Amino acid sequence: MTDVITRADPKPEAPVVSPKGGAKDRWVRRAPLLPALIFAIVVTQVPFLVTIYLSTLDWNALRPGDRPFVFLDNYVTVLTDTRLQSALLNTVLLTAGAVIFSMILGLALAILLDRKFFGRGVVRTMLITPFLVMPIAAALLWKHALYNPAYGLINGIFGGSTDWVSSYPKAAVIATLVWQWTPFMMLILLAGLQSQSEDILEAARVDGAGAWKIFTHMTLPHMRQYLELGALLGSIYLVNTFDAVFTITQGGPGTATTNLPYEIYLTTFRKFEYGEASAAGVIVVILTIIVATFALRVISSLFRMEESR
Repeated sequence: MTDVITRADPKPEAPVVSPKGGAKDRWVRRAPLLPALIFAIVVTQVPFLVTIYLSTLDWNALRPGDRPFVFLDNYVTVLTDTRLQSALLNTVLLTAGAVIFSMILGLALAILLDRKFFGRGVVRTMLITPFLVMPIAAALLWKHALYNPAYGLINGIFGGSTDWVSSYPKAAVIATLVWQWTPFMMLILLAGLQSQSEDILEAARVDGAGAWKIFTHMTLPHMRQYLELGALLGSIYLVNTFDAVFTITQGGPGTATTNLPYEIYLTTFRKFEYGEASAAGVIVVILTIIVATFALRVISSLFRMEESR
């Protein structure tokens, strides 16, 4: 009896890629992006470098030709000026108030839209609409159509002749920002709700968990990163709020709603202190970069979490 031995065919070797021309090929692929990169650098980074340079000068437009170099004196002035400290506090209050309330309303609307009902697409489109309105138009709408003491909608519904802007300036600005930014939060949180596993939720219901326990013990922990992302992105945008403050209150009454962007505007165009305004602008940019760094970390963790599924 003869044994027949079959020999398996050897596995085909992977093709060897020649390293020649690798760097050249990469540059060829990136070449179409270079014009956009150069444009972005010219438009964003060059003005920022000029702003840093101006922040080291004692430059007042009322004293043309007199621009002594003062190094960090403008930064010391910005950090010790009581008016700017008040503006910083107002910035924190306006930003935190708008972000917190828009997050709460956005979460409630996201939970509503996560359910199936007739006309859900139409409702979703209507709820997104405020975010598409230009900020200056939204501020004018609220100032005249809602807050006006003579013909505003709020006084028309509840009666009276309350001047809402003068009586509650911070609340007036925050309400406008919440109306405009709630759709943004809603979209982020709705994406988080729809990424939940239906199998896990159904298993929890079968085990006897109620709606409140499922929400507090399963949905909220799952939504943590989406809540953080919405809060961080909202803070990055809202910390630079200028339109609502300028249009509705113009920083008043007194300095009740004067935030950092509006204070920089006043320093530049009312006091004509270009060096001091530049230093304040640099500080705002640094604070924004710090917040943006945390936002990028949250976004990276979300991508890693999606890849691990």
